[in-house]
Amino acid sequence: MPTHMSYPGVYIEELPSGIRTIASVTTSVTAFVGHTRRGPLNEPVRISSFAEFERRFGGLTSQSAVSYAVHQFFGNGGTVAVIVRVARAGTGEEACVTLDSTEGRSECPVLEVRAKEPGVWGSRLRVAVDHDTPTPDKTFNLRILDARGGARESFTGLSMNAGHGRFVETVVNAGSSLVRVKALDEGRPDPSGTVSKPFSAELPGLDVELKVKIGDVEREFTLYEPDHDGEAPESVTELALLLERKLRSLPDAPGKHTYAGTEVTAFGRRLQVVAGSLDPDDVVRFVGECANDLGLEASVNPPVFPLEGGKDGDPPGPRDLIGSEAAKSGLQALRDMDDVNLLTLPELSAYESTEDMVTVLSAAEQLCRERRIFLLVDSPSAWGGVDAARAGIGAFDAVRSNHAGLYFPHLQLTDPLTGRLRSFPPSGAVAGVIARTDAERGVWKAPAGTEARLAGVRSLTVKLTDRENGLLNPLGVNCLRTFPVVGPLIWGSRTLEGADALDSEWKYVPVRRLALHVEESLHRGLQWVVFEPNNEQLWLQIRLKASAYLNDLFRQGAFQGGTPREAYFVKCDKDTTTQADIDRGVVNVVVGIAPVRPAEFVIVTIQQVAGELTLS
Repeated sequence: MPTHMSYPGVYIEELPSGIRTIASVTTSVTAFVGHTRRGPLNEPVRISSFAEFERRFGGLTSQSAVSYAVHQFFGNGGTVAVIVRVARAGTGEEACVTLDSTEGRSECPVLEVRAKEPGVWGSRLRVAVDHDTPTPDKTFNLRILDARGGARESFTGLSMNAGHGRFVETVVNAGSSLVRVKALDEGRPDPSGTVSKPFSAELPGLDVELKVKIGDVEREFTLYEPDHDGEAPESVTELALLLERKLRSLPDAPGKHTYAGTEVTAFGRRLQVVAGSLDPDDVVRFVGECANDLGLEASVNPPVFPLEGGKDGDPPGPRDLIGSEAAKSGLQALRDMDDVNLLTLPELSAYESTEDMVTVLSAAEQLCRERRIFLLVDSPSAWGGVDAARAGIGAFDAVRSNHAGLYFPHLQLTDPLTGRLRSFPPSGAVAGVIARTDAERGVWKAPAGTEARLAGVRSLTVKLTDRENGLLNPLGVNCLRTFPVVGPLIWGSRTLEGADALDSEWKYVPVRRLALHVEESLHRGLQWVVFEPNNEQLWLQIRLKASAYLNDLFRQGAFQGGTPREAYFVKCDKDTTTQADIDRGVVNVVVGIAPVRPAEFVIVTIQQVAGELTLS
């Protein structure tokens, strides 16, 4: 009731409903584990487009089966992916540069700038330093540039003092997606480019002939011409503008923009001159006695400091892919990642050793069981026909799991890098089709049939007939087929445990994935139950919430039966939770569902009617 009633009348108070709904979790977020050109090692990263994959992981490369699989995933309807970059242990290096300081001492390294991730990509990064800050004698600015014109980052007012609020390590390491830095000694890094001596309060005579050399190109010009330049500059800032205008008007070498893009900055009583280039060789040098008189060569550095030494890691071996649970590396990096529903390992199909392939798949299958994930297995690339598939499927008996499905054969697509037709493992495209099917029809719809078209696929490495398909389907091999008009598509939806000889209740992919979806949704949706009083009131709430969730799936067509009673049940009462359970702090909930199994075999019976039909 209202806590304070001051006048006669009607008071309104809103009460919390206490309703806790069970929401459906995701169904088709796909994890790709393997080699990429760049990206953080052994760290799951969620992306929502292939453009984002290009930015974070370097895009397509012929050395990465994962990059093509991700491309095919989004091309076939995938929406969200999780990428785990893995490299062979001991390979891969970050590009690095060490910046020196000459302030009041001999040259001394003071700041290490290192690419945030291993790879050749880091050798494209450039670092520019200037002292154009409100306190030019104490702080500095740092810019990170990409030689290919990509990402740029800027950090201003940095200090080398660990007690300063803008300490370089604190600011850059927290804010940069490209580099991390380490302070090696006291003293600021020297500015990039050519820096003058400090000018006195009264500028020297400026009507002099100057010679400037950028790279191999030398030019001459008059710094100040009264007839053309108007009033003489009276401050260092005005001198900077005049010098910049003069340099930019000088003719460039063919195809170069070093003079046209020259920047002159005034900080304190000094000038900093930087060529308009990210080429470290384009050093600005003022030569001759006049340049010395004006103090334009107090220090000379490249316009940018390049990072060097970046090396891509080698493709991972079986141990690298399996990873360490303690270190959360390889596959084990997914243990801390929520909302992963599908897992693909595109690199395994190229392994020459089936034993290595099965070893990795065994570790992946165990992870999938623990995390309620479904594993998409690529058939080995060595399976060049039906006979090879029938002979080789026995090697997968160790991973005959209802949490996995195997797809055969490989796909023939045009390689975007070369324009040539080549084969690819199918798991990436299959994951995309599953995501598309889930979005259009639901997780209970088998990702197979004429709606499960494989976009962008030109052909298949093995063209299967109905009879050949009939030899592989009972073995738990999901075949990819090509049909007239519709083209390449998925024509099988069995788990690896779905072979006829195993007689498993989890024979079909949609049944297994629907159960995983229900389990995960209930697991998350009933977290509020923990530490609640274990009594009839709690049991009633559990039944209501779980039944409401299952009824929503029933109305969408996920279950068999014409009524909810025929489709599912939820039991949570004194029969499921005895006094002994209550004493141990246990509440037992029994949920039953009647999933719709796919119509794998359609029987059409045609009867011929003898005689004539007459109408009266």
